[in-house]
Amino acid sequence: MEIKNNLETVRNKISGACRKCSRNPDEVKLVAVSKFHPDTSVIKAIECGQLLFGENRVQEAKEKFTAVREKYPQARLHIIGSLQRNKVKDAVKICECIESADRIELLDEIEKQCAKIEKKIDILFELHTGEESKSGFADVDSIKEALELFKQGKYPHINPAGFMTMAPFTEDKDLIRKSFVTLRECRDKLKKEYTQFDLNELSMGMSHDFEIAIEEGATLVRIGTSIFGQRNYN
Repeated sequence: MEIKNNLETVRNKISGACRKCSRNPDEVKLVAVSKFHPDTSVIKAIECGQLLFGENRVQEAKEKFTAVREKYPQARLHIIGSLQRNKVKDAVKICECIESADRIELLDEIEKQCAKIEKKIDILFELHTGEESKSGFADVDSIKEALELFKQGKYPHINPAGFMTMAPFTEDKDLIRKSFVTLRECRDKLKKEYTQFDLNELSMGMSHDFEIAIEEGATLVRIGTSIFGQRNYN
């Protein structure tokens, strides 16, 4: 019942944030971040209608979602954490989207592994907008370099679907908002320059700041603690 109630509360807050800024709640998808939580918690969320999940650690996600999908094959998974190249082979087998594509070398590996299994996968370009986060493309120009490679046809098994960022973990709402505005402006600029790609998605906002993210245009919000409670790190 706790997960069910938490999901209902989060969905109501998402709807409320959308109404506040005159957005359609259908424009915002909830990514339930299930890292460090067992497959039983994921299944409880699925039974409450939640089908989209986010995981940081590939090995944990592989074990968990292999079990979950035996019963619920419709469950969808995004990899949202920093991804090492040696984990890509397993990652592309279990997820529909890698939100944390943060360098060209990683794109090269994703293409290589997807080609092996003839799978096309979505990615989001992670943009570095907060000092605490070390990962992410440094700026718009570095993402443009990657998009030029897409334009040349280098990554036929990858669909560039949008952008992701981690706001600084702070109580300063102005700094948080600045991070989200930076990502939105990046998206708007590159959508105009690369009209051949569907770059609509903006994944930004977590349990403590998703309402600000929605105000600034988020289409995906990544929420874990508010749904599943505090994590068990053991």
